Amino acid sequence: MGLRLRGGAALAAAAMFGLCACGFRLAGSQPLPAILARPYLSVRDPYTEFAREFEHQLKSSGALVQSVRQGSTATIDVTKDLVEQRTLAVSTRNIPTDYELIYTVTFSVNGAEGELLAPQTISVSRDYSFQENELLATQHEADILREQMARDLVTIAMRTLARLK
Repeated sequence: MGLRLRGGAALAAAAMFGLCACGFRLAGSQPLPAILARPYLSVRDPYTEFAREFEHQLKSSGALVQSVRQGSTATIDVTKDLVEQRTLAVSTRNIPTDYELIYTVTFSVNGAEGELLAPQTISVSRDYSFQENELLATQHEADILREQMARDLVTIAMRTLARLK
């Protein structure tokens, strides 16, 4: 008995086959090279936005992240994971009104044979306004920006890792 698709299902299947045929992949779904099948992720603080999102994306890409360096296929060293805040503008009462968040990460990859990827430093920045009378909302906005910036950095890092041979 053959597979029968009707109306919308047939159209959806045709679209899916068309996208797959042209090499389309969902964002963040780039396959990692074999050398990163069982990586050890070395981070100073495993609870930063970047560290948590990076580990999550590695696992989502099929990597079996190792809890110890021994037995891993490669080591990903995150040597810098830093969020800085800089004042951009102040009011006439000398109260900050605009800030810039800068999120910087440096990472490298080493395999059994030596260095696979020299240290890479990537950075993103975002501006936000400070409202003195809405302190909680402003802090919440800064938290959301940090999370978005961490996701952006992880996307860049994953693209870099996908190009390893």
